[in-house]
Amino acid sequence: MVRDPFGDGDSPELQPVLDALDDPECRRIVRRLDEPMTASEISSQCDIPTSTTYRKLERLTDASILSETTAIRTDGHHTSEYTLAFEEVSVFLDDQRQFEVSITRPTKSADEQLAGLWAEVRKET
Repeated sequence: MVRDPFGDGDSPELQPVLDALDDPECRRIVRRLDEPMTASEISSQCDIPTSTTYRKLERLTDASILSETTAIRTDGHHTSEYTLAFEEVSVFLDDQRQFEVSITRPTKSADEQLAGLWAEVRKET
């Protein structure tokens, strides 16, 4: 099933978000990611081995901190690019006094929404 890429109301699991933010290399990636980058660009910018970079990118995307999109290239070889998927991360106590996490997402343009939808469709095929 394809999840709604336009939905901003997702509530990620608390522990993956905390684990990602507790990881120094994940934090380094978040600090350096000021524009869409490929894994190899991130590896180079952050001085992290490529294999480690892929593990950290998976951790950050699983925690909904980064989003992965497919960059369509004219040569027919498409590549994944990563961008920040949040403006703010908040940890709070809910009504049952359980810790919860909330992620405020940036507003997406129509082009970004379409690109996200296309990326979700490609994942399912």
